[in-house]
Amino acid sequence: MQNWEEVMENYLEVVHRAKHGDAKAFADLYREVYEDLYRFAIYTLKNSADAQDVVSDTVMDAFSSIRKLRSEEAFRGWIFRILSNKCKKKLKEYVNKSAPLPEELPQQLITQEGLVDSAEHLQVRMLFWDLPQEDRMIIAMHLFAGYTSKETASLLRMNENTVRSRESRALKKMREKLMEEL
Repeated sequence: MQNWEEVMENYLEVVHRAKHGDAKAFADLYREVYEDLYRFAIYTLKNSADAQDVVSDTVMDAFSSIRKLRSEEAFRGWIFRILSNKCKKKLKEYVNKSAPLPEELPQQLITQEGLVDSAEHLQVRMLFWDLPQEDRMIIAMHLFAGYTSKETASLLRMNENTVRSRESRALKKMREKLMEEL
Protein backbone atom coordinates (compact mmCIF):
# COMPACT_ATOMS: atom_id res chain seq x y z
CA MET A 1 0.00 0.00 0.00
CA GLN A 2 1.31 3.43 -0.96
CA ASN A 3 1.72 6.17 1.62
CA TRP A 4 0.38 9.69 1.11
CA GLU A 5 3.66 11.05 -0.25
CA GLU A 6 3.88 8.33 -2.90
CA VAL A 7 0.26 8.84 -3.94
CA MET A 8 0.80 12.59 -4.22
CA GLU A 9 4.06 12.11 -6.13
CA ASN A 10 2.32 9.77 -8.60
CA TYR A 11 -0.57 12.23 -8.99
CA LEU A 12 1.81 15.12 -9.69
CA GLU A 13 3.64 13.00 -12.24
CA VAL A 14 0.37 12.29 -14.06
CA VAL A 15 -0.45 16.02 -14.08
CA HIS A 16 3.07 16.74 -15.36
CA ARG A 17 2.66 14.23 -18.19
CA ALA A 18 -0.76 15.65 -19.10
CA LYS A 19 0.69 19.14 -19.07
CA HIS A 20 3.28 17.99 -21.59
CA GLY A 21 0.78 16.54 -24.06
CA ASP A 22 0.10 13.02 -22.77
CA ALA A 23 -3.60 12.49 -23.62
CA LYS A 24 -3.78 9.24 -21.62
CA ALA A 25 -2.51 11.05 -18.53
CA PHE A 26 -5.18 13.73 -19.01
CA ALA A 27 -7.81 11.00 -19.36
CA ASP A 28 -6.60 9.54 -16.05
CA LEU A 29 -6.97 12.94 -14.39
CA TYR A 30 -10.42 13.34 -15.91
CA ARG A 31 -11.56 9.99 -14.52
CA GLU A 32 -10.31 11.02 -11.09
CA VAL A 33 -12.02 14.42 -11.01
CA TYR A 34 -15.19 13.79 -13.09
CA GLU A 35 -17.52 12.90 -10.21
CA ASP A 36 -16.53 15.98 -8.24
CA LEU A 37 -16.91 18.22 -11.29
CA TYR A 38 -20.33 16.79 -12.08
CA ARG A 39 -21.47 17.01 -8.43
CA PHE A 40 -20.42 20.68 -8.35
CA ALA A 41 -22.24 21.41 -11.62
CA ILE A 42 -25.44 19.54 -10.74
CA TYR A 43 -25.73 21.20 -7.33
CA THR A 44 -25.02 24.59 -8.86
CA LEU A 45 -27.29 24.30 -11.90
CA LYS A 46 -29.84 21.69 -10.76
CA ASN A 47 -30.17 20.51 -14.34
CA SER A 48 -28.54 17.27 -15.43
CA ALA A 49 -28.19 18.13 -19.11
CA ASP A 50 -26.70 21.54 -18.37
CA ALA A 51 -24.38 20.02 -15.76
CA GLN A 52 -23.13 17.47 -18.28
CA ASP A 53 -22.64 20.23 -20.86
CA VAL A 54 -20.63 22.52 -18.59
CA VAL A 55 -18.49 19.62 -17.36
CA SER A 56 -17.84 18.61 -20.96
CA ASP A 57 -16.98 22.18 -21.92
CA THR A 58 -14.74 22.46 -18.86
CA VAL A 59 -12.85 19.30 -19.76
CA MET A 60 -12.40 20.43 -23.36
CA ASP A 61 -11.10 23.83 -22.26
CA ALA A 62 -8.84 22.26 -19.65
CA PHE A 63 -7.44 19.79 -22.17
CA SER A 64 -6.73 22.51 -24.71
CA SER A 65 -5.09 24.82 -22.18
CA ILE A 66 -3.42 22.49 -19.67
CA ARG A 67 0.00 23.53 -20.96
CA LYS A 68 -0.71 26.93 -19.37
CA LEU A 69 -1.15 25.36 -15.92
CA ARG A 70 1.59 26.92 -13.82
CA SER A 71 1.85 24.31 -11.10
CA GLU A 72 0.96 20.63 -11.07
CA GLU A 73 -0.32 21.01 -7.49
CA ALA A 74 -2.91 23.52 -8.68
CA PHE A 75 -4.67 21.20 -11.17
CA ARG A 76 -7.83 20.52 -9.14
CA GLY A 77 -8.34 24.14 -8.14
CA TRP A 78 -7.60 25.25 -11.71
CA ILE A 79 -10.14 22.92 -13.32
CA PHE A 80 -12.76 23.85 -10.69
CA ARG A 81 -12.22 27.53 -11.47
CA ILE A 82 -12.87 26.79 -15.14
CA LEU A 83 -16.05 24.91 -14.15
CA SER A 84 -17.11 27.67 -11.78
CA ASN A 85 -16.88 30.23 -14.58
CA LYS A 86 -18.86 27.98 -16.94
CA CYS A 87 -21.58 27.51 -14.30
CA LYS A 88 -21.74 31.25 -13.70
CA LYS A 89 -22.23 31.84 -17.41
CA LYS A 90 -24.98 29.20 -17.52
CA LEU A 91 -26.74 30.75 -14.50
CA LYS A 92 -26.77 34.10 -16.31
CA GLU A 93 -28.47 32.34 -19.22
CA TYR A 94 -31.13 31.08 -16.78
CA VAL A 95 -31.83 34.65 -15.68
CA ASN A 96 -32.45 35.67 -19.28
CA LYS A 97 -34.80 32.75 -19.97
CA SER A 98 -38.53 32.98 -19.41
CA ALA A 99 -38.68 29.30 -18.44
CA PRO A 100 -38.75 28.37 -14.75
CA LEU A 101 -35.37 28.26 -13.04
CA PRO A 102 -33.94 25.05 -11.68
CA GLU A 103 -34.42 24.19 -8.01
CA GLU A 104 -32.66 26.10 -5.24
CA LEU A 105 -29.13 25.77 -3.97
CA PRO A 106 -28.62 23.49 -1.01
CA GLN A 107 -30.29 24.74 2.17
CA GLN A 108 -26.91 25.15 3.92
CA LEU A 109 -26.22 28.23 1.82
CA ILE A 110 -29.27 30.09 2.99
CA THR A 111 -30.34 29.39 6.55
CA GLN A 112 -29.53 26.86 9.17
CA GLU A 113 -33.13 25.88 9.77
CA GLY A 114 -35.42 27.55 7.23
CA LEU A 115 -36.37 26.64 3.69
CA VAL A 116 -36.13 28.92 0.70
CA ASP A 117 -39.10 29.44 -1.57
CA SER A 118 -38.73 29.44 -5.34
CA ALA A 119 -38.73 33.25 -5.56
CA GLU A 120 -35.71 33.49 -3.26
CA HIS A 121 -33.45 30.90 -4.84
CA LEU A 122 -32.41 33.19 -7.71
CA GLN A 123 -31.36 35.77 -5.11
CA VAL A 124 -29.30 33.11 -3.34
CA ARG A 125 -27.57 32.14 -6.56
CA MET A 126 -26.78 35.76 -7.33
CA LEU A 127 -25.45 36.30 -3.80
CA PHE A 128 -23.28 33.22 -4.23
CA TRP A 129 -21.80 34.60 -7.45
CA ASP A 130 -21.24 38.00 -5.81
CA LEU A 131 -18.81 36.42 -3.35
CA PRO A 132 -15.10 36.61 -4.11
CA GLN A 133 -13.99 33.72 -6.32
CA GLU A 134 -11.91 32.11 -3.58
CA ASP A 135 -14.88 32.10 -1.18
CA ARG A 136 -17.08 30.56 -3.90
CA MET A 137 -14.47 27.87 -4.43
CA ILE A 138 -14.30 27.09 -0.71
CA ILE A 139 -18.09 26.83 -0.41
CA ALA A 140 -18.46 24.85 -3.62
CA MET A 141 -15.69 22.42 -2.78
CA HIS A 142 -17.24 21.74 0.62
CA LEU A 143 -20.97 21.82 -0.10
CA PHE A 144 -21.06 20.69 -3.71
CA ALA A 145 -18.02 18.47 -4.10
CA GLY A 146 -17.94 17.10 -0.55
CA TYR A 147 -14.37 18.03 0.34
CA THR A 148 -13.41 18.43 4.00
CA SER A 149 -11.81 21.65 5.24
CA LYS A 150 -8.47 19.88 5.34
CA GLU A 151 -8.79 18.65 1.74
CA THR A 152 -9.96 22.06 0.54
CA ALA A 153 -7.07 23.74 2.34
CA SER A 154 -4.62 21.35 0.72
CA LEU A 155 -6.03 21.85 -2.77
CA LEU A 156 -6.17 25.64 -2.46
CA ARG A 157 -2.88 25.80 -0.56
CA MET A 158 -4.44 27.56 2.41
CA ASN A 159 -4.53 27.05 6.15
CA GLU A 160 -7.36 24.74 7.26
CA ASN A 161 -8.61 27.27 9.85
CA THR A 162 -8.64 29.97 7.19
CA VAL A 163 -10.80 27.78 4.97
CA ARG A 164 -13.32 27.19 7.77
CA SER A 165 -13.49 30.84 8.80
CA ARG A 166 -13.80 32.12 5.21
CA GLU A 167 -16.61 29.64 4.53
CA SER A 168 -18.40 30.62 7.71
CA ARG A 169 -18.06 34.36 7.01
CA ALA A 170 -19.17 33.96 3.39
CA LEU A 171 -22.28 31.96 4.34
CA LYS A 172 -23.11 34.46 7.09
CA LYS A 173 -22.70 37.33 4.62
CA MET A 174 -25.05 35.59 2.17
CA ARG A 175 -27.66 34.99 4.89
CA GLU A 176 -27.52 38.61 6.03
CA LYS A 177 -27.84 39.98 2.50
CA LEU A 178 -30.72 37.63 1.78
CA MET A 179 -32.55 38.75 4.92
CA GLU A 180 -31.98 42.41 3.94
CA GLU A 181 -33.48 41.81 0.51
CA LEU A 182 -36.56 40.03 1.85
